[in-house]
Amino acid sequence: MNDANHPYADLLHMPRPAQHVRPAMPRQDRAAQFAPFAALTGHNAAIVETARITQARIQLTEEERERLDGKQQLLQAHLSQCPVVTVTYFQPDERKEGGTYQKVSGRFRGINDLRRILFLTEGMEIPLDDIVELDSPLFYQIDM
Repeated sequence: MNDANHPYADLLHMPRPAQHVRPAMPRQDRAAQFAPFAALTGHNAAIVETARITQARIQLTEEERERLDGKQQLLQAHLSQCPVVTVTYFQPDERKEGGTYQKVSGRFRGINDLRRILFLTEGMEIPLDDIVELDSPLFYQIDM
């Protein structure tokens, strides 16, 4: 079929109408309209969250608790020296069962028996019930 016999022959070679109200959309933005559609928004994040591994809380034996208590008392006795201490404690996970074990070092500032919190000079507050290990050069001097 040639152009003369085409039913829209009068429109085939007309220039594209220009719109003066808005500028033409850039090619990159036009292409973005046809980007893949994610029908299950958040599904991938849920899979990643489920796959994230947490650890179970360790239950200390009575002997381990007594040993920790002795270390806490020794730290309290040497409070004026602000001894360096490394604390291993359980950090509960906010979203799912379990948590992770964290290790932090700093200078011992004291223990609040009423709130059951150990304080470090750097402003760190650690619940006593979450602590599983205390380590300090002070303990090696006294042979604990």
